[in-house]
Amino acid sequence: MLKKVAFTMYPVENLARAREFYEKTLGLKVGNMAAGDQWVEYDLPGGGCFALTTLAEGVKPSANAGGSVAFEVDNIETLVADLKAKGVKIKLDIFHSPVCQMAIIQDPEGNALMLHQLHHPRD
Repeated sequence: MLKKVAFTMYPVENLARAREFYEKTLGLKVGNMAAGDQWVEYDLPGGGCFALTTLAEGVKPSANAGGSVAFEVDNIETLVADLKAKGVKIKLDIFHSPVCQMAIIQDPEGNALMLHQLHHPRD
């Protein structure tokens, strides 16, 4: 029986370049597991684990593979403006749904990441 999602993993070709982006540009903190230039995990606030690896032979980074991780953010407008200023590729700028705002960015390896902010209920 399935218990939970253990981690979400993205393939990368250059782990050092990917780590620079995820740690310095997005501010993720390395979790308990890092294995040289092959694997690194980030324990996410609120739960969950996000991993990067060079171990997935034959699996290439892709912004069009169909799967994507969505990171919940505090202020999507400020974050997207900051990422644009840092030269991060914006695949799809901020768009709105009835319950949230989202944007899709691309890491230096070519993977797509969704940024997500729920609308705050009005009091």
